[in-house]
Amino acid sequence: MGPLAHVKICGVTTVADALACVELGASALGVNFVPSSQRRVDVERAREIARAVKGRTLLVGVVADLSVGDMRRLLRDAGLECLQLHGDETVAVLTAMQPHAYKAVRVGAKGDVDRARSFPGQYLLVDARVDGALGGTGKTFDWSLVTSLARERKLTLAGGLTPENVGDAVRAVRPYCVDVASGVESAPGVKDLAKVRAFLAATHGAGASA
Repeated sequence: MGPLAHVKICGVTTVADALACVELGASALGVNFVPSSQRRVDVERAREIARAVKGRTLLVGVVADLSVGDMRRLLRDAGLECLQLHGDETVAVLTAMQPHAYKAVRVGAKGDVDRARSFPGQYLLVDARVDGALGGTGKTFDWSLVTSLARERKLTLAGGLTPENVGDAVRAVRPYCVDVASGVESAPGVKDLAKVRAFLAATHGAGASA
């Protein structure tokens, strides 16, 4: 794996898809607990996935605006290693959850990048800002906004990435990790393994050549 080529496959909903993504080389998987998400899973399903991939990849829970107590219980009950905070969580909430959480920030302008910098921790995710959505929209944003941020933090780049554009994204931003959900699906929550394979190949190829 190239130094710029970590890949997180998000919105995994089945054990079969989770195992297939691991076999193909995903560095991390995401399971979504946000009620509004089409890829939402319950704690029992997440626990099944966690047991299946334990020791083979990092399993991340995607949440929004839960209390610290609820997040700690979710980590324990679902067998997760960390949480991705996709709501309006404060610096204090994130601090209380570290080192087992990182913030996702929606970016559409320079002010959003400045806000992202205000959150502690070495890990950070940036996604496209779309009104009325917390993420998973399949929309891209201006990657030049976060190139400096990628040099400061272990940055995960999300937002509309596909096998066709992820190579350009890696070369432009040089992120620590790229995150994909809809770009490798045949339907929400159903992974298209040919697309997963192509996404991984494009990411790793761009990272090796960057």
